[in-house]
Amino acid sequence: MALCRVACPAVWSSCTRLKLWNKFRVSNIPSLIFIDAITGKVVCQNGLLVIRDDPEGLEFPWGPRPFQEVIAGPLVQNKGQSQDSSTLEGSYVGVYFSAHWCPPCRSLTRVLVESYRKIKDVGQKFEIVFVSADRSEDSFKQYFSEMPWLAVPYADEARRSRLNRLYGIQGIPTLIILDPKGEVITRQGRVEVLNDLDCREFPWYPKPVLELTEANAVHLNEGPCLVLFVDSDDDGESEAAKQLIQPIAEKIIAKYRAKDEEAPLLFFVAGEDNMTDSLRDYTNLPEAAPLLTILDMSARAKYVMDVEEITPDIVEAFVNDFLLDKLKPEPI
Repeated sequence: MALCRVACPAVWSSCTRLKLWNKFRVSNIPSLIFIDAITGKVVCQNGLLVIRDDPEGLEFPWGPRPFQEVIAGPLVQNKGQSQDSSTLEGSYVGVYFSAHWCPPCRSLTRVLVESYRKIKDVGQKFEIVFVSADRSEDSFKQYFSEMPWLAVPYADEARRSRLNRLYGIQGIPTLIILDPKGEVITRQGRVEVLNDLDCREFPWYPKPVLELTEANAVHLNEGPCLVLFVDSDDDGESEAAKQLIQPIAEKIIAKYRAKDEEAPLLFFVAGEDNMTDSLRDYTNLPEAAPLLTILDMSARAKYVMDVEEITPDIVEAFVNDFLLDKLKPEPI
């Protein structure tokens, strides 16, 4: 096993540094990531918690463990009742990392309570487990009193830490949605809940191509994103753009999933609204539509394909050239 320490950027060239940040989806420093030296696969995303929780290396090599094993033990309800984690078996599960001191967490919790009730009311087997990042047990109890679901006991710091390690949590609020086997459906439960207030698309299996909205614009900061800007005043143009991009997105996603890796690009279609106008202004993009771009916010770089007509062949060539480092970036 090898480790990748993202803490002292001056060690690497600018190009190498940005590739590592994007590959491992690093959003803050210091970050310590353990990888398999032979396969290059991530063993543990949150190495700082590992060395804090297991300083003697008793759990080495710190590889991922099944959710059922990590969550094993008593869970509590907000009125003090306790039940065993085995009651989660056969259910979709949302693992909710949150804290009372975090305003975005409190805002999401209010929406999530309503979503939880709607999903339960239609008979879906769904449960949420709150994993607190509160700074005291009193804060935990106050916050948890607003929640109708289960929680890892605040006193069980070791289990809360293991869940943070399991999913490489780097910020809150984070909502991980699991299938009944404990496999991750999406790490972007927060975005899905906010985009689907009626919960019609539960359990929110990821879409290859998303329409860019205020709720999911946070993804633009997670790594390189292909964004096709279109004139949304033209009926059906956004949907046609999605259909154009989707086969290419699916091919890229499947290729990397076969290697048990996350795709190196996210795919979006952007129409005309205030949020899109702000993005164009911030990245200094031309007003043309359609306009094919790859935006890499962490690298403050953009790649622009400004042509009269966007075709599948043009999109695929653009994506492949980006992945092969054949494109010259422009500064954002």
